[in-house]
Amino acid sequence: MQSGPHTITPARNGTEPLRSATRLRLKPKAPATGYVDGAWWPRTRDLTRELPALLTVLAVRLNVAERFTYHLEDWPPTPRRITVGGKTFRLEGFRSQAAGTVTVIGQGGRVTLLVVPPETDPEAAHDVQMAAAHRDNTDSPTTLLTGRRTPRYDSAEIAAALEAAMARWEVDGGHVPPPRG
Repeated sequence: MQSGPHTITPARNGTEPLRSATRLRLKPKAPATGYVDGAWWPRTRDLTRELPALLTVLAVRLNVAERFTYHLEDWPPTPRRITVGGKTFRLEGFRSQAAGTVTVIGQGGRVTLLVVPPETDPEAAHDVQMAAAHRDNTDSPTTLLTGRRTPRYDSAEIAAALEAAMARWEVDGGHVPPPRG
């Protein structure tokens, strides 16, 4: 695992307050579905600069956030620990973690986020974040980032398509026996 210094405490001064507008969308609190629990759109690829706001926001959902894992090849060398608000977080990079994701682990569970690349067009980033944070979304990180989604149909659409297919089949000489009683 590549890493920089072992611990970093991000400097805060009057000119750079902790970002209150974290570009984050989360699925509603519910049983987990799909690959990700939402999406995060960092402004840069500098984790020591981006993490304080993200960890502060996610600490609310996770009770206390403790660890942050990421795909090792998605980020430049990163320290093994970061201190935010007097609390030290472990940062762990893995090649085995899904590319384009990060995971924050805390006492209240874990949140896996799709990472929207910082250079993404704002409109496209918004669309990806909204899709990733949709309650029923089960798309993979790759599918979300490329926009190649499989169309989803509700049960009424499926029933209508099946009825139309059966009607075409009968017109072509097929026969559907009457339902049993």
